[in-house]
Formats: sequence, structure tokens, C-alpha cells
Amino acid sequence: MSDRQKTRARPNPRRAFAETYGTVLASGIERRSVLKGFLALTAGAVAMPYLGRTASAAEVSTLTFAELTRVRDREDHWPTGYSRQILARWGDSLFADSPAFDPATLDGKAAERQFGYNNDFTFFMPLPQGSASSEHGLMLVSHEYATPFLMFPGLTADDYREKLTDDQIRAVMASVGLSVFEVKKTNGQWEIVRDGQYNRRIHMGTEMVLSGPAAGDDRLKTKADPTGKTVFGTISNCNGGITPWGTLLSGEEGSMDVFAGDFTTLPNQELVERQGWDEEDNDIYGAGRIEPRFRFEEEPNEWMRFDWVVEIDPLDPTAKPVKRTALGRFTHEGAQCAVAPDGRVVVFMGDDDDFEYLYRFVTRDPWNPTDRAANRDLLDNGTLSLAKFESDGTMRWLPLVAGEGPLTAEAGFATQADVTLNTRAAADLLGATPMDAPEGFVVHPKTGKLYVAMTENEDRLPTGEGDEGEQVNAANPRGPNPHGHLLELVPPGGPDKADFAADSFKWDVFVLCGNPAVAEDGAMFHPATSANGWFTDPDNLSVDPSGRLWVATDGPPPEGIADALFVMDTEGEGRALPKLFYVAPIGSECCSPTFTPDGKTVFISIQHPGELRFEDDEDAASIADAGTSWPDFKQGQPARPALIVLSRDDSAVVGS
Repeated sequence: MSDRQKTRARPNPRRAFAETYGTVLASGIERRSVLKGFLALTAGAVAMPYLGRTASAAEVSTLTFAELTRVRDREDHWPTGYSRQILARWGDSLFADSPAFDPATLDGKAAERQFGYNNDFTFFMPLPQGSASSEHGLMLVSHEYATPFLMFPGLTADDYREKLTDDQIRAVMASVGLSVFEVKKTNGQWEIVRDGQYNRRIHMGTEMVLSGPAAGDDRLKTKADPTGKTVFGTISNCNGGITPWGTLLSGEEGSMDVFAGDFTTLPNQELVERQGWDEEDNDIYGAGRIEPRFRFEEEPNEWMRFDWVVEIDPLDPTAKPVKRTALGRFTHEGAQCAVAPDGRVVVFMGDDDDFEYLYRFVTRDPWNPTDRAANRDLLDNGTLSLAKFESDGTMRWLPLVAGEGPLTAEAGFATQADVTLNTRAAADLLGATPMDAPEGFVVHPKTGKLYVAMTENEDRLPTGEGDEGEQVNAANPRGPNPHGHLLELVPPGGPDKADFAADSFKWDVFVLCGNPAVAEDGAMFHPATSANGWFTDPDNLSVDPSGRLWVATDGPPPEGIADALFVMDTEGEGRALPKLFYVAPIGSECCSPTFTPDGKTVFISIQHPGELRFEDDEDAASIADAGTSWPDFKQGQPARPALIVLSRDDSAVVGS
């Protein structure tokens, strides 16, 4: 989610922590250098001796493209020797009968047949399933949120709630969710297959199933669904992941924006407060005006039916999506999967708010690689846990199981449904490590290591300050932390037999973000990092087929530059040496780079272009003052979030 959207939508009140930490900078970060194999590094260094001279990026990095220069522009930018194609824009046709895009007349029925708004999670799935095709596949794309006053002419941030028509509200509700559509490469160009058999739109009205320990609980029952097992729609679909059997896991990241009315009328106000509700910023789509279930007073349980992980079968357009309650309820950034040596499936998740936690779910049973249908309900049974980091470089996974440890009936956790419905409060009791807005998780398929992004946390107090105990800790070593950082988690077993289900991992700081030339930032990158290569606010992470780590940023520093995409090696002499690969248009972020199996094509989602004004980087309040109208650049027309494709002109591997 956009940092601006996150700050506006979900303030997280300061709370006491279960355990305090002393300062660990001397014993932790200085002990564990992000530059393994190099000389000791001091914060702020930009170069270092290398075999008697200063090393250059070209000498140590496997990346050969000409690095971009930082820029703030209405357009996007990519390396010399590459070509960029717009594959799908908001409103583009996904079906043979899709109507043409026209924001002046857009309604719900039209939007349900078009590519959605603000695309985030992106994944290329080769077709046929199980193949290694790099020219034919399915695109799986989430649409996180909508900004009506940047979608429809004549609306502003001040008046759109009153002026939105019913047709526009239904169009907004249909423009979020997910898109699944077939794509093919023909004569060097990618195109949407509009009569593809798998093409599908999922939105706020799509019928879904609730499964797992909370399904059927009284707190999930409504007037329309007395069973507590059926829900319509998905909200705030941020990032996600792919299961070993080829289904999509989509994280619902904060449903509070969509509901209307007085949330103080809801039962269990402690739970409401722990979710971070903000009365002033609810009902951003006007959904409660046309569907009573989105008004607290009308349906007090409806809000509990969101903020889950949704499993979607992209190969069966008739299959109902399933909200897997065993994975817990919180602001899910994503759900990245790995397989333990015994065949059990492990799902890694981050709760994307300040001072929240890293989670893991391990299935009770192993997956069946020869019978796809046998895995249908695998994610309904298993163990949910969360991470506790120690300053000695170890971390433990603490089980969130009703009846174990502090999760007693007296504490409000008599059943596992209690745990999954109130996951944050359960996590607080276990004394896990509060993190700096954990977002992207990615498993490195070649090394077995996991990388996780902490986007930022400006509310973390410096060492020695605060009345609630020390806030700076081993895994979050800066207070405040406006720039974010990357962690490297190492399960036991080595690259070939990494045990992702083990109770204990090793961990390291991989990168401390910020400007290495500014001592106050405390940044730590490879010393050969250029003035264009450092970054802040890491969000989505991907690993390409060559094993390099790609980092998309969300929330650039105040120097007036745009969000961008960086790439670096994770091993060898170029470890932690990022290079700037792509710069997004002003006001947008690039999300979820995904690659064809041959590594020659990268797809990137560009969401909320123009959300900032060009003249001063303040929030745009209408189409008229949006910072850009990318990618169409038509006078008076809105900017359009889009899915782009980048490839080398010589058809070689991207980045190499």
C-alpha cells in the first residue's frame, strides 16, 4: 500500500511492548556486517579499499546494464538497450465483450469486464500449467485500492464523497480486487488474449467462502449469511504469493477504509482499537450508501469478514475464492510460500503497520504434488506463529495456539477461532519482536534464504527515550527509522534442504536503507554503491531466475525523486550492491516485478501515478492537479495505473 494511503488510513496508536530491549547497535549491527567477506564498514562510507584500490560496481556486480540517474518526472524511465511496453491499463478490455474505457460513463458492469485500478501484486504463471513457457501465460494481478477523485472528472478530494453517483460507486467497487487474464507474446509484443478461457475479474461483490477455525463463528455471522461461511467480496488486496499447487494467495491489507458509520457501536472495542480504526477516514468509496452491509450500525459483524488471506484458483474461473482464516486476521501485505523438506507448506506473512509482527503458517500435512485437488483445503490446518529476534543473530518462531502459554481462556483465547479473529492481541501476549512496518517477503530459490522488507517507522523512539521500555531492538536498530531496511533470514539445512518449518532460524541485517553520504541516516550498503543506487522505503521483493534480488520502493526520501526499482546480488562480491533499474512517474510506485522463466522479460505494476502534484509533491486533489496523466498523456483525462513489460533489445536476460 502507498505510504501516504497507509498513514491516512490506519494510524497505529503507541502501545506497551511485551518485552524491552537494551541497545544492541554495538553487539548486533556492528558485529553483523551487511558486507560479509569485506573489511569493517562504518556508516556513511561510500567507497572502500579493494585489493589496494577503490572497487567499482562493474568489478564486483553481476549486473551489466547502465544504471539510471535519479529523476523526478511525469514520465517513466528504463535502461538504455531496453524496450518498455504498456500491456494493460486501468479500464483496458479483458474479455471479448468488454466495453471501451470511458471514465465519464464508467459503471459497475463495465468495470467488472476491465482491468482494475491500482495494480499491486503481479505474477506471471506459464501456460500450460507446469510448463516453462516464456511466451504464453496467465497474469495474476491484484488491485489494492481506488482514489475516486483521481478516476472521475469533476471530483475533488474535498467533495467526492458527496458527489459520487451510484454508478461511480459501483464502478469503484468493481475496479478493486483482482484480475486474471491470459497473455501471449506475438512478433515480439505481448498482448492480452481477450477470449482466454481463464480470464476473470474478482471484486467487492464476488462470492467467497470462509474456511478454517473461524468459519461459522458467531462473530462472522450476518443477516445475509447466518452460517458465517459465505462472504461477498475482497478488499485492499495488496501483495500475495503462489502455492506449490498453483493457486494465488492474496493478502487483504486493511478493510477500515470501506466501512461507514459509528464504529464505537461495535462490540469488543478493544479489538476495534487494536485494528487501528480511524473514524474520520472511513467510507472512502461510498459503499455503505448502496450496500447496507458496509454500515456498522446495519451489520456489526461484516467488518470481521475481511483482512484475511484469500486463496484463488486461477485455473478454474468457476471456483469460489476462499478466505483461509487459519492464517490469521491482520493487515496482510502478502503470503509467500515455501516447502519444508518433509513436504509441509510454509506461508510467510508480514503485518504492514508500525510495531507489528512477522508471521508464519506451517501446514499440518504435506502437500501432494501428484494430485492438485488433494491440496484444496491444506491451508485450513496447521500452526500459526510469529517471530522473536535475538541480538545474537538467532530468531524463534512462537506458536499462536489457543490454550498454550499466555493464550488462555481467561485471556480471551479459549479456541483457535479466538486467536485467528484477534491475532494481533494474541501476538502481543507472546512477546514477539515489534517490527518497522513489515512488507515484502521473498524466498531465494537458490540459497534457501528469506528476505523481508521493513518499509519504515518514524514513530520508533531513539535509544534511551520513551516511558514504555526500549523500542530500538536487534532487528529494528534505528529509532526513528524513516528509511527502512532489509533482513535476511536463514533456516537450517542449507540451500538444498532448507527447513522453513524449523522452530529457529539465523538472521542478519542485509541492508540499512538511506543515503550513505548522510551520516545521520546510518545507511549500510555495499561501499561501491553509487549516488543513484541507494534507496529508502523498500516494499515488494522479487528474485529473478538468475538469483538477483529486486526491490521496489514505496515512499521516496524528501529530495524530490520518484519511487523506483532496484536490483542487486545477494551473494559474492556484489552482495548488497544495488543499481537503479527503473524510475516510475511522479506520484506512483512500481510493484511486484515478476519474470518469465527464461529471465528475458520482467512485468512491473505501476500504481497510483499522479497521486502527487508535480510542482510541490503535495497530495493531488483532482485530475486537474495530478502530477502526471501517464501513460496516455491526454488533456483532462486521468492517469491510468498500468502493467508494463521490459525486455532487452538483444533478447538477453534482463539485468545481465
